[in-house]
Amino acid sequence: MISRIHRWFLPPTYRNTGSVARDHLASERTFLAWMRTGLGFVAFGIAVERFQSLDLEGMFERFIDASRRPSPLPRDGADEAEQQQQRDSGRRRDQEEQQQSRVLVMSLLAMGAGSIMYGGGRYFANLRRLEGGTFRPAYNGAAVLAAAVAGMAGGVGGSTVRRGWERQRRREWEWEQERRERKE
Repeated sequence: MISRIHRWFLPPTYRNTGSVARDHLASERTFLAWMRTGLGFVAFGIAVERFQSLDLEGMFERFIDASRRPSPLPRDGADEAEQQQQRDSGRRRDQEEQQQSRVLVMSLLAMGAGSIMYGGGRYFANLRRLEGGTFRPAYNGAAVLAAAVAGMAGGVGGSTVRRGWERQRRREWEWEQERRERKE
């Protein structure tokens, strides 16, 4: 029983006629390239998830704002309501950014898992075909991966442009409010 299981896991032995060994080694290198690609996507997804908890942008903005603005004046009740509204608005932006980050992380992890599974399936399919003396190139995997990466890049780019535009509008509104307060 154990010897049968052991033989099942052993790879077949081929005579090295023509390009059999070279073809199998090329197939194995391609499989390893798909594995590296998948692991790269997974690692990048984990990195994005870890850096999501750091508010680097907020720290940078607070540093810049603190260096630009004069010291705060004493606050009255109306200012407290305005501050609360700004905090609520900031929380909504943070939640939206966290949701976008989660979508990006899940997309990266899915692309990584898909690359690994496709590479494994393709490797074993090639192994069987090469055993039979045939080969069929597959363009679908590379095309799907390219389309997924392009779609993700477009989504991230669009999100970044939109966030920058919203941030600029918010800053202009804040500067306008400060200018009005100074006139009063």
